[in-house]
Amino acid sequence: MITPMRKYAFLVHYADYNAFLEELRDLGVLHVKPRKDSNIGDMGDRAQVRKEITAAIRLLERRTAPQISDGQPQPQPDGIELAREIRELQEEIDRGKHQLNLFDKEAAALANWGDFSLETIANLSAAGWELHFYTCPISKYQSRWENDYYLAIISQNPPDLYFVVFTRAGEPVELEAEELPLPTRDPAGLRLARLQTEVRLNEIEQTLDRYAGFYLPLLAQTLAAIDEEADWQQVLAFTNAAAEEHVNILEGFVPIPKEKALVEACEKRNILFLADRPAADETPPILLENKSFSRLFEPIGELYSLPGYGELDLTPFFAPFFMMFFGFCLGDAGYGLVLLLGAALYKRKASKDMRPILTLLQFLSVATIFFGLLGGTVFGVSLLGKEFSWLGKIQEFMLDSNQIFTLALALGVVQIIFGLFLQGINRMRQSGFLASLPPFGWIILLLSLLDIGYLKLMGPIATYTSWIGVALIIFFSDMQMGILGRIGKGLWDLYGITGFFGDLLSYIRLFALGMSSAILGFVINTISLQIKDSIPILGPILFVLFLIVGHGANMLIAMLGSFVHPMRLTFVEFYKNAGFAGGGKPYAPFSRKKQEA
Repeated sequence: MITPMRKYAFLVHYADYNAFLEELRDLGVLHVKPRKDSNIGDMGDRAQVRKEITAAIRLLERRTAPQISDGQPQPQPDGIELAREIRELQEEIDRGKHQLNLFDKEAAALANWGDFSLETIANLSAAGWELHFYTCPISKYQSRWENDYYLAIISQNPPDLYFVVFTRAGEPVELEAEELPLPTRDPAGLRLARLQTEVRLNEIEQTLDRYAGFYLPLLAQTLAAIDEEADWQQVLAFTNAAAEEHVNILEGFVPIPKEKALVEACEKRNILFLADRPAADETPPILLENKSFSRLFEPIGELYSLPGYGELDLTPFFAPFFMMFFGFCLGDAGYGLVLLLGAALYKRKASKDMRPILTLLQFLSVATIFFGLLGGTVFGVSLLGKEFSWLGKIQEFMLDSNQIFTLALALGVVQIIFGLFLQGINRMRQSGFLASLPPFGWIILLLSLLDIGYLKLMGPIATYTSWIGVALIIFFSDMQMGILGRIGKGLWDLYGITGFFGDLLSYIRLFALGMSSAILGFVINTISLQIKDSIPILGPILFVLFLIVGHGANMLIAMLGSFVHPMRLTFVEFYKNAGFAGGGKPYAPFSRKKQEA
């Protein structure tokens, strides 16, 4: 349900305006109406600072904060500067880790030359000796080189061999081998550089851990202050000046259940205000107010769009269908039981924001168990076989694949007809009774055609009712047009009957997804049994492992399809037939920001 809004206009003397805005922000109920000609200014710098602080908060939240004693006073730095410092420290960590990787590669290259010293090489050079580093394939090394030069083999790392040659300064060396440049760092220097980098990284890690223990509230407070300042500047930009700028006018929307406190505050401060219902051409914000079950599905609906202010909120109407469709697509009672137990166990330790999602998962799990038992599938095992005849009459309630296919189409018919019914109700609320006749005409026409082609319940009466539906569609298609225009538009609308058949075929995917997950589960069981019988000792262990991994992967893949396809049926088929326009903006009152981290 969409919470009804009332439009308010406040006329405040400019000298009292800031105090009025402070009290308005404390109340936190007014959604300020924007002005089309307002100039908020450049928000880029503020957005960048906000992004930096948010990143700093997320980084510190992932760290292990040290134990804080009461006797540990800490200086309170500027929050923006602190966030910038945290970003720089994190960048230094990234550079340090990259440098450690380079050290590892350099150490691997130096390992071929043993533990040498650059100082010794320098002393040899001062004494008139040069040291040359060579490598060549072991197969191409010639032992006669040892007679021609002062040569020492350092190491062999197949297929290559590494050796050094000592010569007097300026003496040429002619070998069929690759001469390598003199290393810029010896192993001891490399170890020292690595140690220094590790020490610095450890210092930064400890600093960030300490910041996580002390400064998360400060960063959250800074972030809230930035958001409040942005809101304040936005409200000032949305303010109209009148009476030679002596009076400020501010307009906005307030949920009717929350307006009492605002009215009392204005009367107490002698603030002049006007209150009225929003005009038809205005777009008040949307605040959804649903009962506990439907509220769980609000995030799903918001993935598409909020409803317009004059529309029906479709959340309570698509919620039961979405729940059924999820269970239909997953279609395995065993998977549903695993999800139900997993959500129940995790819910004990989950955060407050996570619990509604887990509750939604529990409802979806119950639907999965129901449709899994209805189709007779538990962890890929079909309960319809003769080996489960001991279930007795319970098997009579289970459906075979043909019946499940028919059920999928039946659910599609129900949702399409229900969507058209909601479209009719919505049109009646918005434009009157006559505007609602075309959707009801479609309902009559589709049900009549269904009876003529399949149900055979009404006999010849269905033919007459179908013509009644056609008449409602043609003659009442658009009441703003003349009679000829309505007839022309109605005839064109009749062509859309092909779209209903296309919509109906989309519901076959419910059957297809449910069958595919059941077949994959059966295949996993078959392969697992083959593994068990093929290996004497490890067979049972591999059997259990393959079952867990296979069914786990199948469940995750099936869950993805079970979420995406019902969402598609909701947003495409159901929303279209319900005439959903959407485009609503969320209710965002001018208020104090929560300082949470």
